[in-house]
Amino acid sequence: MTVHNLYLFDRNGVCLHYSEWHRKKQAGISKEEEFKLMYGMLFSIRSFVSKMSPLDMKDGFLAFQTSRYKLHYYETPTGIKVVMNTDLGVGPIRDVLHHIYSALYVELVVKNPLCPLGQTVQSELFRSRLDSYIRSLPFFSARAG
Repeated sequence: MTVHNLYLFDRNGVCLHYSEWHRKKQAGISKEEEFKLMYGMLFSIRSFVSKMSPLDMKDGFLAFQTSRYKLHYYETPTGIKVVMNTDLGVGPIRDVLHHIYSALYVELVVKNPLCPLGQTVQSELFRSRLDSYIRSLPFFSARAG
């Protein structure tokens, strides 16, 4: 099991942070285009799920999977979206995504007066703590690839 990559988006679709670990295939387009495509897909899936679900979706859209990877999704009340792509063996990780938002993003970026909100995260402390946290997860494999 492993983690492929992680995106953080604000409510307007701006990619605040992107990291990758065991991504085997690149998209073949610029990162900016990739971010727009990912955010657009998330917007469409959320809309589809909310309109087509036969049940009340109190938690909304949490994840989807293909034959090759699983996309995990967490949205905060302020509109920050945390998206992690993993392999298929990883179960629900809502708590992991919540921890990335609350313990790392809020504590190291939002509460840091030197980090302007609404822009790409420049904090090296945030990047290094995020990387350490991801590598410490039980489903992160250093030998993936």
